[in-house]
Amino acid sequence: MTAPRPLSLHVPEPGCRPGDTPDFSEFEIPRAGAVRRPDVDEAPENMRDMAFSVVRVLNKAGEAVGPWSGLLDADALRDGLKHMMTLRQFDERMLKAQRQGKTSFYMQHLGEEAVSCAFRMALEDGDMNFPTYRQAGLLIAGGYPMTDMMNQIYSNAADPLKGRQLPVMYSSREHGFFTISGNLGTQFIQAVGWAMASAISGDTRIAAGWIGDGSTSEADFHAAMVFASSYKAPVILNIVNNQWAISTFQGMARGGAVTFAARGHGFGIPSIRVDGNDYLAVHAVSSWAAERARSGLGPTLIEHVTYRAGGHSTSDDPSAYRSKDEFSTWPLGDPVDRLKKHLVTIGEWSEERHTQAMAEINDTVRACQKEAEANGTLISGRKPSPRAMFDDVYAEMPPHLLRQRQEAGF
Repeated sequence: MTAPRPLSLHVPEPGCRPGDTPDFSEFEIPRAGAVRRPDVDEAPENMRDMAFSVVRVLNKAGEAVGPWSGLLDADALRDGLKHMMTLRQFDERMLKAQRQGKTSFYMQHLGEEAVSCAFRMALEDGDMNFPTYRQAGLLIAGGYPMTDMMNQIYSNAADPLKGRQLPVMYSSREHGFFTISGNLGTQFIQAVGWAMASAISGDTRIAAGWIGDGSTSEADFHAAMVFASSYKAPVILNIVNNQWAISTFQGMARGGAVTFAARGHGFGIPSIRVDGNDYLAVHAVSSWAAERARSGLGPTLIEHVTYRAGGHSTSDDPSAYRSKDEFSTWPLGDPVDRLKKHLVTIGEWSEERHTQAMAEINDTVRACQKEAEANGTLISGRKPSPRAMFDDVYAEMPPHLLRQRQEAGF
């Protein structure tokens, strides 16, 4: 009898590590305009193909082609470009502020601007997002004051959250932005619950849940999928596949599945992959999913295929685990450059207008930063009062907290 061979364990590895030449040759990218646009009421079992391709609208020449194009006019596209440019400039200034010690922590959106900025424009006022820490574009595109965002990052006296949250963990009910949770995955199931409550109450508002590729390994992801599927909740479930979790590549969380979108099949949820660096494609797919939810047809799972160009956070050094040249060779390009090229191609933008817009955005962001820093930063100025820790928990403060507040001198 032959002795059994020792077992072995498979450990997924990325295509390249520091010092290697990036290689995306195995990443299959369909031609722009090649992927069909299903009817909004198409049965999930008839659109399984959508989870294995990538919806793209912008081709290499900067033209918008195919069945998903034509939803946005030139004014909306210019607004979208400015939103992404604003978010990028906001990122640059807050990253520098963190390096100067003015805040303890920051997280960039570099390379992912189209995902949140375009998605926001597919929603209506009153809809609620349950975001992660890399969807500030929802606020920028939704008109939330940048000064308030900076006040929160600095945890100063004007911080709308009174110093109770980590920097970048914003909250604005009025702008459809549910309070960010630092615990991975929790917001996904909360989005489904909010959507179910909206349906139960006969409301017209829908919800959107957000999660990163790495966090799909959390139990809350699967719980959200079960409830969304079973109750046909009016919710859009977004997976932002930016190729890297904190320091592990997306293959660790994807498991044996070919794509993250394919996970929706087991729950009977229509699932679509979209080019997350194509503003027009993200908006078109998000609008399709929103229409489906509002029509009572249930949830949609969207995998946004993009790339995290910066570090996971200011505490991260990506050069320790990936090639420094990956973003420059990323086959889906830069979202800002691609939308700019499209607008120039159709005669609605120019290098001169781009330079002027960039100068105006720089001035606006600089002015907001100056205003916020006048309220204080981590290293100087006014801070939220410690008294505030006793507020906003109970409608009527119980006796034991009143005693504690008095003992603390407040």
